[in-house]
Amino acid sequence: MYQNGQAPIFILKEGTERTRGRSAQSNNIAAAKAVADAVRSTLGPKGMDKMLVDSMGDVVITNDGATILKEMDIEHPAAKMIIEVAKTQEQHCYDGTTTAVVLAGELLKRSEDLIEQNVHPTVICEGFRLASEKAIEGLASHGISTEGEDSVLMEVAKTSLTGKSAGAVKSFLADICVRAVNSVGVIEDGERLVDLDDIKVEKRQGGSIKDSTLVDGILLDKERVHAGMPRSISNARIALVNSAIEVKKTEVDAKIQITDPNQLAAFLEEEEGYIRKLVDTIEASGANAVICQKGIDDLAQHYMSKKGIFAIRRAKKSDMEALAKATGGSVVTNLDDLSADDLGTAAKVEQRKIGDSDMTFITGCPEAKSVSVLLRGGTEHVVDEVRRAFADAVGVVSVAWEDGLVLTGGGSVLAALSRDLRVFAESIGGREQMAIEAFATALEIVPRTLAENAGLDPVTTIIDLRKAHAEGDNHAGINVFDGGVKDMLAASVLEPLRVVEQAIQSATETATMILRIDDVISSKGMGPAGGGMGDMDFDM
Repeated sequence: MYQNGQAPIFILKEGTERTRGRSAQSNNIAAAKAVADAVRSTLGPKGMDKMLVDSMGDVVITNDGATILKEMDIEHPAAKMIIEVAKTQEQHCYDGTTTAVVLAGELLKRSEDLIEQNVHPTVICEGFRLASEKAIEGLASHGISTEGEDSVLMEVAKTSLTGKSAGAVKSFLADICVRAVNSVGVIEDGERLVDLDDIKVEKRQGGSIKDSTLVDGILLDKERVHAGMPRSISNARIALVNSAIEVKKTEVDAKIQITDPNQLAAFLEEEEGYIRKLVDTIEASGANAVICQKGIDDLAQHYMSKKGIFAIRRAKKSDMEALAKATGGSVVTNLDDLSADDLGTAAKVEQRKIGDSDMTFITGCPEAKSVSVLLRGGTEHVVDEVRRAFADAVGVVSVAWEDGLVLTGGGSVLAALSRDLRVFAESIGGREQMAIEAFATALEIVPRTLAENAGLDPVTTIIDLRKAHAEGDNHAGINVFDGGVKDMLAASVLEPLRVVEQAIQSATETATMILRIDDVISSKGMGPAGGGMGDMDFDM
């Protein structure tokens, strides 16, 4: 700009674009709403799937919100902030990603209406903060205990699987989820913990989803190193070795000069004797199976097969750690130190043909604290989606097992919180009251979307839902299969408390952050207001 006839002062680089005030807010809110609308149709048991094709032509078919947003090539910075909501939800709760994103989009949509009524964004943010705190406080009063109740955990897993490709066999997969979590869950100092890394998941196409199985031990995508070794060993005593079973190489460059054929024969005999000694050490320890993290020499393979020892080489470090937990063995880095005390035990070590490749099953581990799940499916796309559905289900079961509290689903808890917040808003003076009421209305987007996706009339359904809650039925939710409203506790539609709590927190924090932005400065090379959204439509 010119001042007192002086030359203009340029603060920003040439080509930098700047959007300010109401225009910046509108652009950011439009971008966030576009992302929310992109995944909204996938919500609930009647939600549809998305087919995502990347630049390489690879196809992903899913209705998992986090996967959809991760695969979409989004540039707009405000839209990326909404994707962070999905990532956070996935990392902490494993499920509820679509709910969190849809809720964030609706909060921004409601706040846009308030801005039109000249309510300042910071007032809206304060109202949203108060509403969020009140809602999270009220969650515990709706909680249902899961202490020692496998049947409740089963329903949590089934609810997560409903509406996904694996929904047809949800009872079967839910049983695998609950058994897996019960196997690896530990209670330390009164605190319940589940490490999902202890549940190893392998997927193989071929067969049906019902061919999936839980292995009370470890599943290795490996085969025995020598055809002469037994395919199966019962009452296995397993040596876990983290050193190469071969002749050691020198640390420095060395050259050996041999001038006599007898010297060569002696040299080779010495090597052979060293390898034979290694195999004798393994046999002397009582081991009849060896899982080696490094290489196994051809000659060592031969001697092992002669002694009937089953051996696998180049196992992954994570597999070695899992085997130690499952079999009770210790990983040994020096074979000279191997003793019977270091060996792990399993009822059976067996090589089986799964699909078109061989896998090794180490099963029947007493008190296994690490288990494996083999997932099957007719095609690659099916087994990939089953893998995603199983990851969500086993995740929510672990969260419910740790927290010991679950809530009813079907939008029932959010409808109850919405009713409580409307009462709370009346006790708050000032314009924050309008923001709290807007927050209460936004919470109803989940039951509204469930109704829309099920082909029900959303207006009538929400009215029926409000009426049921007004009459004291706090567990009333949307019945997507038969229409109308139903008691979700009686219908066994349950989800972990942490999923709803995290969704409300993440959605509120992201919405308030986007609302507070009134200036977007885009460096050269980006589109208006920080880049485009590809072919996504902003016309809401």
